[in-house]
Amino acid sequence: MADHTHHIVPKRVYFAVFTALIVLTWVTAWISTVDLGRMNLVVALSIAVFKASLVVLFFMHIAYATKLTKMIVFSGIYWLILLLFITMEDIWTRGWMGVPGR
Repeated sequence: MADHTHHIVPKRVYFAVFTALIVLTWVTAWISTVDLGRMNLVVALSIAVFKASLVVLFFMHIAYATKLTKMIVFSGIYWLILLLFITMEDIWTRGWMGVPGR
């Protein structure tokens, strides 16, 4: 068996990530009041993905995990993106054939 050592994260890292999450939450609330047209969704989702990445990397300790754990996390994210793309492909192509009986 391999010798497993635990990485000890300094408290300043947790406080920095917490501060970043609070600031990004404030930015999300502020940006929702700004009219960016069609970019509102893109900006909001970008901030949300960045915040989720911070949580996964530091609070779930994936940044300090083994390569196998990182591969499992990234394969799960890849699978989610693949399923979302397949769903959106179905929605995007619904108008191509028309509705029967009309």
